[in-house]
Amino acid sequence: MNGFSTEEDTPVGHNQICCLLEEGNRCSRVAGNASYSKRIQKTVAQRKLKLNIDHNARHIYICDHHKSVIQSVRAKRKRKDSDDDNASNEQDIDAPEVDLYQLQVNTLRRYKRHYKIQTRPGLNKAQLADTLSRHFKTIQVVEKEAITFFIYMVKNNKNKLDQKNGADSGGS
Repeated sequence: MNGFSTEEDTPVGHNQICCLLEEGNRCSRVAGNASYSKRIQKTVAQRKLKLNIDHNARHIYICDHHKSVIQSVRAKRKRKDSDDDNASNEQDIDAPEVDLYQLQVNTLRRYKRHYKIQTRPGLNKAQLADTLSRHFKTIQVVEKEAITFFIYMVKNNKNKLDQKNGADSGGS
């Protein structure tokens, strides 16, 4: 209006600023092509993220940082066994979340090989981590036994590798 172009006047991809407020402060990162749709707003509300749309912004595009934050907390959709969602959700509530996406691909492959998990060939890191996360959640652990074993190993200055080899290298 006054001859100057503002962030709201510029078309998508021309340095628009992210439309989100994080804990009340407007994000200053450049917006990408991801939009803050109703579905994404619902996910943000369910996961209790402190993100809101700035109603002064004339667009709904978000930065890549917020896009990745939202994707990291978003529940993965199930393709198989979707009719028994209730049983798996009960287990997920009590179990702490372990982020296998942070591991290297070689580590994920070693995990897959150790537990002999069958997957289709050519999975990328995200697909492999998703598959292994589902497997990881199914592993049952007897907490009392695990803690007792851990304390025993720490007190005796040993590690699990000593246990596997059967060698009782007692050099305390």
